[in-house]
Amino acid sequence: MRHSLLIIYILLLPALAFSQDKKETTNNWSTHFQTTIVYQHQNSFSAKYSGQNSLDTNANEAYSQTSTLFIGRRLWKRAAFYFNPEITGGSGISHVLGLAGAPNGEIYRVGNPSPTPFIARGYMQQMFTIGNTKKEFQADAQNQLQDSIPSSRIVISIGKFGVSDFFDDNTYNHDARSQFLNWSIMAHGAWDFPADLRGYTSGFVVELIKPTWAIRFASVRVPLLANGLSMDWTVRKANSETMEFEKKWITHKHPGAFRATTFITFSRAPEYLQAINDLKNGDSTRLLVLSGKKEWDKYEGRKYGFALNAEQEIANGIGLFTRFSWSDGHSGDWAFTEIDRNVQLGISISGKLWNRKDDVLGFCTAINGLSPEHKAYLEAGGMGFIIGDGKLNYGTENIVELYYSAKILSYLTLSADFQYITNPAYNKDRSGPIYLPGIRAHVEL
Repeated sequence: MRHSLLIIYILLLPALAFSQDKKETTNNWSTHFQTTIVYQHQNSFSAKYSGQNSLDTNANEAYSQTSTLFIGRRLWKRAAFYFNPEITGGSGISHVLGLAGAPNGEIYRVGNPSPTPFIARGYMQQMFTIGNTKKEFQADAQNQLQDSIPSSRIVISIGKFGVSDFFDDNTYNHDARSQFLNWSIMAHGAWDFPADLRGYTSGFVVELIKPTWAIRFASVRVPLLANGLSMDWTVRKANSETMEFEKKWITHKHPGAFRATTFITFSRAPEYLQAINDLKNGDSTRLLVLSGKKEWDKYEGRKYGFALNAEQEIANGIGLFTRFSWSDGHSGDWAFTEIDRNVQLGISISGKLWNRKDDVLGFCTAINGLSPEHKAYLEAGGMGFIIGDGKLNYGTENIVELYYSAKILSYLTLSADFQYITNPAYNKDRSGPIYLPGIRAHVEL
């Protein structure tokens, strides 16, 4: 505990120093900083059996820390370069094993408990005007330069980034640093979005943005190993494409939005049915590949699916949101988590209703499921890179999350979070329930 507090203090020092320098920046530069600390506790529970990837049945706790410096520099007219050094450290509950909907979205890509520096993002962005269009003000923000930009435009981004930086946005539920923490709530659970162990990839994104709608397309790299840090540069055989349509509207002065996403990923992920046949014949090669413990040169993986995302403010300060995502689930999950079906429904309530305008109360429930092939693989004793109890009495993984975020200072937000989970890793023989109270501190400058 004392060691964790020391790390927190060290991470906060750059933020305090940085806040004094930010006033000196110009419109040609954008500089921001964030640091987020998460503490969570898991209760003990009984289970009929446990496997290699099972959630720990003993009570345990975990801390995570992330710090990011967001630097943006204008290159020429409507062109910029964004650069994000990042430090991550800590560990997840049960070493981030035994739950498809893992409880901490800030730790889902950290591979080293000690604070580790790396480059999270480094990409160039160019904007093009479409026709004789109006201008709109773009405020200075993380990876965003203050500018007057065309309301109808094409934006091209090339380099290293997170795919979720551009896709699956949601006003009420998109950022684990300030909103919901659970993996299967903060994003489309069944979208095995391409990324390395830390959540980043490289490639390009093209966006056609109009005042009330947008279309986005991305082509990016995938990991060499399941949930691995190294990327597969055999681009012809290993790649992932995502396309999204977004529509925004205002009804009776209340904003709303709808997003439809489709995706396909080609990788070295083995097919589940072939892995089952191998296990019956005493061959565990594909099991080792699916669990991220072995590299091989076959390209069996082809995972495709779609996702829907909607939000609507129903009254001043009250918004509803929902997501549904589905993937075919024939071949193994390769990057994000082991979910083939996901549905979620939630509500976000602004604290301005009780004279705390910067506070937020959020509630969401999610249900995760598996494809028949994925289910059969786990029943046969198979394992993935996150789940696998050795046996399976299948049931949907059910998650409820409640959080309250309170603005303490202009740059500091504290959140209390509580999660309730049944059937971790889809196993009714280890049904729990699991209780996960947590605390989050977030500094943003």
